[in-house]
Amino acid sequence: MPDSPTLSQQVCFALYSASRATTALYRAVLKELNLTYPQYLVMLVLWDGDGLEVRELGRELQLDSGTLSPLLKRLEHLGLVERSRLAEDERRVLVRLTPAGRGLQAKAVDVPGRIAAATGLDEEELIALRETLHRISATLQTTESETTS
Repeated sequence: MPDSPTLSQQVCFALYSASRATTALYRAVLKELNLTYPQYLVMLVLWDGDGLEVRELGRELQLDSGTLSPLLKRLEHLGLVERSRLAEDERRVLVRLTPAGRGLQAKAVDVPGRIAAATGLDEEELIALRETLHRISATLQTTESETTS
């Protein structure tokens, strides 16, 4: 019988461990902005293109509405976004940044650099890592949809 693989040999655990450590670092850095990591991700998408429907935000962030709605409610409570129903179809909800939400972008500009510096990787290594992770995600999503259909 072949040797059983150890925890340290598992790619899944390396990804899990790195994700937890990264999220913990983001938590500490984002505390200064009064944002959680998921809220920060929502803000990143809106800073990139303000005025998105909840459905579009969910697609971009790969979150369902049950997860996204509480995030948006909290961001609205913080005065960073506003939600409004579209007149032509009240089932559709548009999310826009408030002036405070737009202003927060300037305070968050150093977040990526701080996180990058903490990794100990140089820019080239970070780019390669990001590209590899995107490729893994895309491949696994394709594989998942093929196995569930």
